[in-house]
Amino acid sequence: MSTPTHTTTHTTTDTRTDTPTTTVLHDPPAPVRARLAAAWTSFMFFYIYVDYLHLYKPGAVDDILAGVAFEFDTSQTFVVTALTIVGVPALMILLSMALPARANRTLNLVVASVCIPIAVFNVVGQAFVPDPWLYFYGLGVAVEVVILAYILRSAWAWPRHS
Repeated sequence: MSTPTHTTTHTTTDTRTDTPTTTVLHDPPAPVRARLAAAWTSFMFFYIYVDYLHLYKPGAVDDILAGVAFEFDTSQTFVVTALTIVGVPALMILLSMALPARANRTLNLVVASVCIPIAVFNVVGQAFVPDPWLYFYGLGVAVEVVILAYILRSAWAWPRHS
């Protein structure tokens, strides 16, 4: 069974002759594994940047130096938990490319489903406390959830052979 290919026609103007030329671009669909790995990469980078940009919130660095991150003491337990949460998408990049299709699909569905409540939890705590940075956290969670929804859709719609 051959995979259908997509073509895109693009018209440009040849600057030497001012005549329109048509170029057909070959645009085959990206493999599901590559789409999933790319989505997990986007998720991971975005997640890390939200955490990094949080440092610009007034008082954040002072709190960290005082041993508090958000409302939690910066104990080894906190740091190991944070590292685990960031490590999951890093592993998913690799596993999305390496696992067999059935295990890959299942793992992506499970992990993305678990990550959504974690992302929402991160903003819900901010929603109940008057915080001028709520838009920052809200946008961060919204983008994370969109990426996770894409992962869920891509894994759910994994093509099957008949």
